[in-house]
Formats: sequence, C-alpha cells, structure tokens
Amino acid sequence: MNTVNNLEQLTTAIQQTNTFFLNKVQKQVNAAMTLRNWLIGYHIMEYEQLGEDRAEYGQKVLETLSARLKAKGLKGMAETNLKLFRQFYNLYPQIRQTVSDEFKDIDLQFVRICQTVPDQFAKTDGIQTSPETTQLSPLLLINHLSFSHFIELLKADSETKRRFYEEQAIQNNWGVRDLKRAIESLLYERTGLSTNKAATLQDFSKKTDPLPEAVFRNTYLLEFLGLEDKAPYTESDLEERIITNLQHFLIELGRGFCFEARQKRITFDNKHYRIDLVFYHRILKCHVLLDLKIGEFDHSDAGQMNMYLNYYKENESHNGDNPPIGIILCSGKNEALVKYATMGLPQQVFVSKYLVNLPSEKELKQIVEDEKEK
Repeated sequence: MNTVNNLEQLTTAIQQTNTFFLNKVQKQVNAAMTLRNWLIGYHIMEYEQLGEDRAEYGQKVLETLSARLKAKGLKGMAETNLKLFRQFYNLYPQIRQTVSDEFKDIDLQFVRICQTVPDQFAKTDGIQTSPETTQLSPLLLINHLSFSHFIELLKADSETKRRFYEEQAIQNNWGVRDLKRAIESLLYERTGLSTNKAATLQDFSKKTDPLPEAVFRNTYLLEFLGLEDKAPYTESDLEERIITNLQHFLIELGRGFCFEARQKRITFDNKHYRIDLVFYHRILKCHVLLDLKIGEFDHSDAGQMNMYLNYYKENESHNGDNPPIGIILCSGKNEALVKYATMGLPQQVFVSKYLVNLPSEKELKQIVEDEKEK
C-alpha cells in the first residue's frame, strides 16, 4: 500500500477502497442470486417431471406456485419470473457444478441433491452443445454476469449466438444496457457478415461500467435482498407535487377509494414500468389505476394504460372483481386533460355507476391547475 501524504491522496484512497469493496459485494450478491434462480429452475423442472400431484394442477402449476410463494412473503416470484428461472436452468445446465462447489461446506445433503440432477433435465427441449461451440466456464459466467445479463442472453435463438454475446460481455465488461444494445443492434449478425470482424467489434461503442451504487438499484437485486423498491425519483417537482395531492385528494374524497400503491412497478423481462397511483374501489369492486403524464396526451399513453389494465386484469384481479379502470391525467403546457380508460367495461349499468363514484374531470383538472399556479 502506498503512503498517504496529503488530503487529496487520502480522499482518493478512501474512494478507491469503497469502490473496490462495493464491487466485491456486488459480485457476491449477483452470484448468489444467479445460483438461487438456477436452483429454483431445477426444483420446478424436477417437480414437473416427477411431482406426485402435478396432474392435479395441470397447466397452472407456475400460477399456483407463484401465489403460494407470494403468500409466504417471497418477492420476485411472479409467474413470469418462475418461467425465466426454469428456462435459465434448461439453457445453462453446466452451472450445476458451480452450485455444488458453492454449497459444499454448508449442507452436504444439499450438495448431493445438486450432484444428482438427472441428465435428462439438462437436455430439456433438445438443447445440446454443438461440437464447434465451446462453453465458457460456469464459474467465469457466474463471476462476471448478473442474472439480468442472463435474462438478455436467454433471448438468443441459437447457442452459438448466445456464446458470442457471453464472450463479448465478459471480455468488454459490458453492463446489462450495453449487452442489450449489442443484441438489439444485431452485433452478432453484423460481425458474421463483416470481412473485418475485429473492426466491427471495435466500432461498437463501449460505455463505462455503472457505479456499484447504481447496480444495487437493480430491481431483481432489491427483491432478492428484501429491500424496499423505490422509484428513482427523477420526475420534476411539479409531477411529484401533483401525485402527492392526487393521492390525498382521492383518499379524502370518501367515495370508496382504498389506497394500494404508489409508483407500482410491473415487470416484463428486464423492462420495468411504474403506475403512479393504484387504488382499489370497494364500491365499484375494481382497481383504479392513475397515471400522470407531464406534457400533451399522446396515443402511446393510451396504449401504455391499456397494457397496465390488461396486466391488472390478468394478474391482480380476483373472482368477483370488475375490470380495472384507468385514468390518464395529462398536464400539457397550457391545459390539463383527463382521459378515462373505459374500454372493456362489462355493462352500461356499471359504466354509470363508476361515473358517479369517480371524481369528476373538473376536480382532477383543478389539482393540476392549482399546482401550476403555485
């Protein structure tokens, strides 16, 4: 270690020390989460192959399993995630040895389970390693790639393509965004067609790694560690104040609004969306989703709200619930526009009922105008 002679050197030394250990912790947590997800995939596959009561649940095994895990307080166990874990296990059977090594000093019975994973599970869906494709060391993969990396790699439609992106991600120390950008820009295909492959790879701009602090905001890590998932509040002060006042307004309205969530996150693979406010209306017996847009209303806003409504109808509604209702509140430069998403509501009686119980457009607009004046 070098001697510290002045305050600037001391500051730099502490900063470097902090970064080193944050990176170390990040890698350890990433590795632990990746191994956990692989094992969950293994357990699911084993059950689907050998479970005594699997026929009882039929095609809804993962849906039922997700509900039971959620009831036990486990986060990040949505049906879509369970499917990802199963796919991860299928496409990366070589991780089995790493799992065994990782736990060899902790639980011998657990290791025996890992070492006896049937070979036929590792070959599910006919996945085989072609002679010309050399697999990377599972330890190398685990130590350099997070599970978010693997989610992107699972999308590759061939093993050769997946190996290409694995190698490039490790060699160039890509973050998840860099890997995603490489895949979306068809780097594999462009490199294959190029007469100067090295130049094609060099031309692909490389971004610096994110700070460890940024990595720990990864949604999957937050779920794995059991930490509170907070939105990175980068919205304007105006938006924050409007949402706060809308929340208080709707709760105090006294028309059956039961507050459920703010900045509610829904996830599809590695892409996350956040709904500003979520209520359950005990009179209408449905969820009410409210999304605020700073700017003019656009057709994409309606499409996004429709996606929210479909998600809630499929994943959050229970027996007897009416279809969810969406409210889009747009705060344009010179106007406030309210859009009620009413498509798909079951019958006219219900439509009339929700118009009585929901706040009027005039009331919602007034909140926006009041905050603009302030």
